[in-house]
Amino acid sequence: MGIETEAFLINTWYVAAWDHELAGGKLVARTLLEKPVLLYRGDSGRVVALDNRCCHRGAKLSNGRREGDDVRCMYHGLKFDPTGKCIQIPGQDNIPKNLGVRSYPVLERDHLVWIWMGEPALADPAKILDFPYLRDPAWRGRPDYMHYKANYLLIVDNLADFAHLAFVHTKTLGGSEEYAYKSKPTAVERLEDGFRVERWHTGADAPPFHRKVVPQAGKVDRRNIARMYVPGIFFMETLFSPAGAGAREGNLEGAKQYRNCQFFTPETRRSTHFFWDYLHDYELDNPAIAASLRDSMVEGFMEDKFIIEGQQEVLDADPDFKMNAIVADAPLAHFRRTLGKMIAEEKATASIQETAHA
Repeated sequence: MGIETEAFLINTWYVAAWDHELAGGKLVARTLLEKPVLLYRGDSGRVVALDNRCCHRGAKLSNGRREGDDVRCMYHGLKFDPTGKCIQIPGQDNIPKNLGVRSYPVLERDHLVWIWMGEPALADPAKILDFPYLRDPAWRGRPDYMHYKANYLLIVDNLADFAHLAFVHTKTLGGSEEYAYKSKPTAVERLEDGFRVERWHTGADAPPFHRKVVPQAGKVDRRNIARMYVPGIFFMETLFSPAGAGAREGNLEGAKQYRNCQFFTPETRRSTHFFWDYLHDYELDNPAIAASLRDSMVEGFMEDKFIIEGQQEVLDADPDFKMNAIVADAPLAHFRRTLGKMIAEEKATASIQETAHA
């Protein structure tokens, strides 16, 4: 285990919530990178992210009351504006100039609420990864959320390896154990910000989740193109084409396609917020398709969750346990090395800056 399991990449955008979670002006408490954060949408429509601790006595602001775009602590009544500045202390006219709580840069895009937990001056919106299918009317999905009692990198490891589909998801997402033996990556790219893996499985039975929404699907040629980004964002393009129809040569007639987006935000070093959507490009006027796919994904994710949370229990019980690599681990090993290097560089830069200001 390296630095990537014990520290977080700070100066990057993480998903904090889906926009619908903030509906009705609700005060949402969420631990992000081991920091307590309050999220809410003000009357103006602005999304606010503040340290979820009143600077007076440490009471949770999420147990307080939203007032317009502001929030009031309901312990002693201190009121804070969206920047975190204290603007009212009941019974006290003088408000110390620097009294307040930390605010975090937040930005809404494609129904996602992104947060920057690092240095605010570095929070460049252009660094938010774009997944156009979330806003494209030619695609339909159902946004969802799941919580894992495990380090987020164990989830990244799981998604980096298609071979597990055959065994963990035999009757759900994989289809059969044959997938592990007969499908091999046709392209593995080690990139500066993650990796890309393309994998074909031809002339195979369609997996159960696809047959549920396309009952007439017989033998198919299946392609998965996975792209994993540091620190934990996963996009995958999936295609099912009638077997032998020429999909590998570019003939997509009769093909059905899916787009999978998953965002992993560390809650702690041993727990993770998991935001996801699984979109399809056919029968968009039939809501049962998205509902069925959502249920199938949850079924598959619960299979992963059982394995991954068990891993975390084993690692917690014996921190000296050493994992041994196999060929299928190449993408995840590259990802961990890349992330560890970025975290180490970030820490070195912060240390230099602290020394310069000392």
